[in-house]
Amino acid sequence: MTHNIYIYILIMAVVSYLIRALPLTLIQRQIKSTFIKSFLYYVPYVTLAVMTFPAIIEATESPISGAVALLAGIIAAWFGASLIKVAAVCCGAVLIIELFLI
Repeated sequence: MTHNIYIYILIMAVVSYLIRALPLTLIQRQIKSTFIKSFLYYVPYVTLAVMTFPAIIEATESPISGAVALLAGIIAAWFGASLIKVAAVCCGAVLIIELFLI
């Protein structure tokens, strides 16, 4: 079992290295395509969203309360609430949904 773990870690290290090293070696000139520039600009945000949204839904006892908290947080952020206020609104939404409705 432990032997397999070392193989997995080695493979992950190689893949991580290749993902970072290949663009540096393959792209020698400046990128001029606006499509590729905009694509590369949004990659970190999409990656963060893909990792965060499922965790928001599954972090609570019920997926419904997680979805309501997500919606409440989006609405609070849309109206200019700070990060602390958005977090408080989300926690309050989960508390209310799980105490009274589920």
